[in-house]
Amino acid sequence: MDAGAWLAVGARRELDSAGVPAALREAYLRCRALNAEHGRTYFLATRLLPPSRRPPVHALYGFARWVDDIVDEVGEGTTAQRADRLDELDRRLREALETGTSEHPVLAALVDTVEQHRVDPVLFEDFLSSMRMDLTVAEYPSRTELERYVHGSAAVIGMQLLPVLGTVGPAAEARSAAAALGVAFQLTNFLRDVGEDLDRGRVYLPADELAVFGVDRERLLWCRRRGRADGPVRRALADQVARTRAHYRAAEPGIQMLAPESRPCVRTASVLYGEILDHVVASGYDVFSRRIAVPVSRRLAVAAGAAGVVLVSRAVRGGLGSRSRG
Repeated sequence: MDAGAWLAVGARRELDSAGVPAALREAYLRCRALNAEHGRTYFLATRLLPPSRRPPVHALYGFARWVDDIVDEVGEGTTAQRADRLDELDRRLREALETGTSEHPVLAALVDTVEQHRVDPVLFEDFLSSMRMDLTVAEYPSRTELERYVHGSAAVIGMQLLPVLGTVGPAAEARSAAAALGVAFQLTNFLRDVGEDLDRGRVYLPADELAVFGVDRERLLWCRRRGRADGPVRRALADQVARTRAHYRAAEPGIQMLAPESRPCVRTASVLYGEILDHVVASGYDVFSRRIAVPVSRRLAVAAGAAGVVLVSRAVRGGLGSRSRG
């Protein structure tokens, strides 16, 4: 069996396990393809979930990716035209949530996921509000303003996933940790993508915190042109790395609040995303000449270790289940 056929078998197994009806299978497969193509770390981590939990994760990712592509398509229409596209998407989303169906495959899968797992629709409103900010807001004077943005762009993603992943104990207790992990991932992206964001005219690092180190937008642009960070910028970025690590620490207790079968997935994503920060530091904060990433070999090694835990856990649960029936 070649790789393509093997992947197709895996996709069908996920859909079967999740009980996805025939009418929605192509919709979920579209979302899965988006996750596989664009969400390298996320998709790898998702493979550690039980097959039945994977399709709704793909649906949530597919919607977020669709919106993100509209916002970040620099050169694809004016700001006003992209705002109109977001408004049209918002209208179609509201209609889909009201009727429970949509002709668009991503929305069809999303609505089914929302209904099956009782995801709060308000979270999508908050997400779209932050995405609209990307069309007009180019920088953030302080962390207060940035936190307003990352609530909708990142914290709500963690909260959307929570009912899909499942929790032990009250879900409300896990919400703050899920939000913190979403924010940690987003802030990590901001640090990794400083150069690319500058090219889009954006700075996602609080201006007042940068100013403490004598850094402003012009200095960041100068570093982008020369392809490396200078001393003040390295010190400013080191401060941002420390602040981001605090969000990972805040999120850590929440992993144990998840359903046991979901923990390896989230822990793997947390470890690998956290290691992006390690690579940023090890590179001397070289975020101006290249896109820093955790090597594929390392991603596979972490995932393989987690997969071993998953297999043992499933075998133990299976054994206990068979004994209890006997």
